[in-house]
Amino acid sequence: MSTPPLSILLTSFPDSASAQFAATSLVTEHLAACVQILPGITSVYSWQGSLESSSEVLVIIKTSASSATAALDRLRALHPYEVPELVTLDASAAEPYLQWVTSHCSP
Repeated sequence: MSTPPLSILLTSFPDSASAQFAATSLVTEHLAACVQILPGITSVYSWQGSLESSSEVLVIIKTSASSATAALDRLRALHPYEVPELVTLDASAAEPYLQWVTSHCSP
């Protein structure tokens, strides 16, 4: 079975500034073709035995499958959270979009 050529990475940040910095870094370093920043989400989660609720910024990262590991490594280095949400989804897309993503991401 072949690996899908597109990876969608999901993460959340505590504020727009840290999300914008990570997004800019990933795109300028050719680890992502596009990053979408969605402010105004609320996350409800368990942390260290307590129920928490926080305002966060959702970040959706489009990268090539061959760049996904490097993009995740860079996100770990940039992320302010002790345990950041780093989710990878394998995806497919229309060929012109896949070519665009692949051409903007270093393997």
